[in-house]
Amino acid sequence: MSGRTLVAGIGNVFLGDDGFGVEAVRRLAEHAADLPEGVETADVGVRGVHLAYRLLDGYDTLVLMDATARGGEPGTLYLIDATATGDAAPPGTVLDAHRMTPDTVLALLGTLCAGTGAAPPRRIWVVGCEPACLDEGIGLSPQAAAAVPEAVRTVLDLVHRTHEQTPDSDLVP
Repeated sequence: MSGRTLVAGIGNVFLGDDGFGVEAVRRLAEHAADLPEGVETADVGVRGVHLAYRLLDGYDTLVLMDATARGGEPGTLYLIDATATGDAAPPGTVLDAHRMTPDTVLALLGTLCAGTGAAPPRRIWVVGCEPACLDEGIGLSPQAAAAVPEAVRTVLDLVHRTHEQTPDSDLVP
């Protein structure tokens, strides 16, 4: 594999805390000098198809930063190993370029890789934040905004540990 890592911020900045990933990756980009060689950041927003095609360029690791509703307190951060997900979309799934969830993007990537011979990322992580509000409106809730600096620290730690691993070793959060 390439040893390259893509950290992608996803979400809709017009739906409150759904913009968490976009804001978090923007703040992470301010730390570009602290990122290991081969780590790239991208504000993907709602352009899931663009993300899937970009991943065809060959990345060993993908880190998604996103709002992730899992039932916790608003502002709770989650580090999720999503490597095994996204191999195929559920039967009957319609790919809507304006409403692509990370699972749908990864399913599309699987289809694109099968058609092109490219390899999907070996490791896929999600750094998610429990949203407080997903209503229309620009700006994060106080809870999600307070979680951004810790999310940036989490990703910095994760990419440094990932780049210290040998290609065949497992990374344990």
